[in-house]
This record gives sequence, structure tokens and C-alpha cells, in this order.
Amino acid sequence: MSSETKKSGNGANGFRSKLEHVLYSGEKKHVAAGIAIIGVIFGIPWYYMSRGSKQMSHQDYMEKADKARSERLSAGSSKNR
Repeated sequence: MSSETKKSGNGANGFRSKLEHVLYSGEKKHVAAGIAIIGVIFGIPWYYMSRGSKQMSHQDYMEKADKARSERLSAGSSKNR
């Protein structure tokens, strides 16, 4: 069989072989491209999720909880009097 007969068909074999070569070759440029693609796939949703309000630190959360707790306890004690 010549190389001409192997290439004939719908063209899917050529694309599939190129795709398999890229996926399984382990070449540095293919690995770097894969890392870049995965970074973009996960980076875009992370960017949109984190661009809202600033995240509270644990210390900020604890201060807010202590303040609410003390207000609730002081309101409860004034009702009992």
C-alpha cells in the first residue's frame, strides 16, 4: 500500500492521529499548551467568581460574630428585666 491510499478517506484519520500525537507525545510545547488551556478553562470562572465583594478574613468574621452575639445577649437581657 502506498501512502496515498492510507490518506484517502474522510480525513478523520489524519486529525485523529494528530490529536493522539499531541495528547500522548509529552513534548514540552504540547505540555505547556495543555497547561495553558487548563489554566484558561479554570481561570475564567475563578476570575468572575472572585471579582465581587472582598472576602472577609477569619478575624473579620469572628469580630462580626462577636458583635452580633453581644447585641443579641444585651437585647435578651433587657427583655428579661
